[in-house]
Amino acid sequence: MKISRKILANAVRILSMDIVENAKSGHPGAPMGMSDIAEVLWRNYFNHNPNNPKWVNRDRFVLSNGHASSLMYSILHLTGYDLSIEDLKKFRKINSKTPGHPEIGVTEGVDMTTGPLGQGISSAVGLAISEKVLSHQFNKPDCEIINHYTYVFLGDGCMMEGVSHESCSLAGTMKLGKLIAFYDSNKISIDGKVQDWFDEDTYNRFTSYGWHVIKDIDGHDHKKIDLAIKEAINKKDKPSLLICNTIIAFGSPNKSGNCISHGSPLGKKEVICTRKELKWKHPPFFIPEKIYEYWNHKYKGNLLENKWKKKFDIYSARYPGLSKDLTRRLNNLLPKDWSKKINNIITSMNLKIKNISTRQASNNLLEKIGPILPELLGGSADLTPSNLTKWSKSISIKSDFSGNYIHYGAREFGMTSIANGIYTHGGFIPYTSTFLVFSEYARSAIRTAALMNSKHIMIYTHDSIGLGEDGPTHQPIEQLSCLRMIPNLSVWRPCDQLETAISWKYAIERNGPTAIILSRQDLVQQNRCIDKIDDICKGGYIIKDCKSIPDLILISTGSEVQIAIDACSILSKNKYKIRVVSMPSSDLFDSQLESYKNFVLPIKVPKIVIEAGSSVFWNKYIGYNDKIIGIDEFGKSGSCEDLFKFFKITKNNVVNKSKDLINKTKIMF
Repeated sequence: MKISRKILANAVRILSMDIVENAKSGHPGAPMGMSDIAEVLWRNYFNHNPNNPKWVNRDRFVLSNGHASSLMYSILHLTGYDLSIEDLKKFRKINSKTPGHPEIGVTEGVDMTTGPLGQGISSAVGLAISEKVLSHQFNKPDCEIINHYTYVFLGDGCMMEGVSHESCSLAGTMKLGKLIAFYDSNKISIDGKVQDWFDEDTYNRFTSYGWHVIKDIDGHDHKKIDLAIKEAINKKDKPSLLICNTIIAFGSPNKSGNCISHGSPLGKKEVICTRKELKWKHPPFFIPEKIYEYWNHKYKGNLLENKWKKKFDIYSARYPGLSKDLTRRLNNLLPKDWSKKINNIITSMNLKIKNISTRQASNNLLEKIGPILPELLGGSADLTPSNLTKWSKSISIKSDFSGNYIHYGAREFGMTSIANGIYTHGGFIPYTSTFLVFSEYARSAIRTAALMNSKHIMIYTHDSIGLGEDGPTHQPIEQLSCLRMIPNLSVWRPCDQLETAISWKYAIERNGPTAIILSRQDLVQQNRCIDKIDDICKGGYIIKDCKSIPDLILISTGSEVQIAIDACSILSKNKYKIRVVSMPSSDLFDSQLESYKNFVLPIKVPKIVIEAGSSVFWNKYIGYNDKIIGIDEFGKSGSCEDLFKFFKITKNNVVNKSKDLINKTKIMF
């Protein structure tokens, strides 16, 4: 018996509806509206293998309107992924395989964590960039080993969010022809019909971006959907946007086309009515075997991957060096000699260099590690000369797609989301950059990187009021504390060249995102014994100590470490016993053994923290009577020197505060 495409689409539609209804929570409208599009794409065009969800050359799929997750879970179940009916029944439950929004690493077949609208399409741009750059770096005329598409579903919310504008503009400029997006134009959002707040000409907007746009597609007519996909696939020099006119909650007789179906279950009565409307006679969570047979992709998936494996065997025989390097990079492995080389680089650094900014120290290190890490893919949000993220062998991929550097333009949010996609694709370690204060633009994407455990290195320069005359709009105050509060994001603020090198080493070796915060102004290179390197790798360490139990501990980061060192010298001459602790990475320090943390920061010893930024974060390291010398107001326009004096981030203020605290402590005890 032949089963019609409408029935196959209805299987997805009904299952998605039942998943939400069973959970008594979720968004049935978009899944029901996009089921026909999903059926055509996944059954006719989407190259994947449920037996191996991580197959290298599979097509990528991103559900940018992540609230429609029941659609994705239904498809993954039907096509043969490790997602059972019981898993579908646990939708939105703690520790299930089916969370409220798709999460990479939680559900097989999910290629990107999505949730905040607009980030999915933006990360998909990163996936497409990775495919294009990797193919130019490794493909040969006689053997194309990297060759796949990135498909995206997105809705009105994604279109309205600014990050989609940033990323899609860049995608058009970069001519990402293997990026195909399906716009679910149901004209409904949570508040109602979008025409009152979103009536722009999407067709002309994306055409102006340089996209190939197909409009007025009936999103419930499989023939028209099929023709549109074919046209998009054949358009090699532009990304494609398919504007599909759909009805939200299609099939629901009383709630379709209505915002009530966007974010709430349909209700038992409407579910029964919808079954009747669609002539679906089966109970919830029951799919006939014949429908499973039509949807199941395991056999075809194996055929596709095996065909690719044979091609890769030929490629490996002809280009063994390239094959080995590609395999290493796709498996997220560093070169075998990485540890030896990076340690030699660090130990051979000229520690006598004085007065070098940490942004320059970072650039110097890139010159050394760039040649041994071809997977580094850098970029800046239109601040390359200031961030110093381009090294001598950096090649812009706009001029040469086998290159290693992206000029993102002034698109901080888009850049960060795109880089998340670049890493998730595989084959690259992305690093991005802007001023620290502009990390605010990218905060949501930084958080997503941490949630996905993405190895994404974020370089933020101009780290404090020390940037000088640009004034309070450009001087970060609370940004360091905000970044430190994001779970799973490692934050480093090095004080000199050596700490900068260690921060880069840690970021490259870490499985997760890292933010490295760098100075504009020159900093003094600290004198250390070489065995201090291991201490730096603990995130916080004693950089200068006294010979017995200290009267006071000074804790500082970045440019303020030298202020602490200078204050220590003055206090020591006055017979005070002072310890100075540099804490370039508080999160790494917090992960150390209690014995080490108590050794570095004994509980009963009074402490003063010095950092030219918000003081709130540091309260966890100090006692009731201890002090924080920071800045809890906006900066001002002026020279670096004058600003530090104005805000009393000076050695003399540290000395005075230290004496007061030591004397007060002696009186108390």
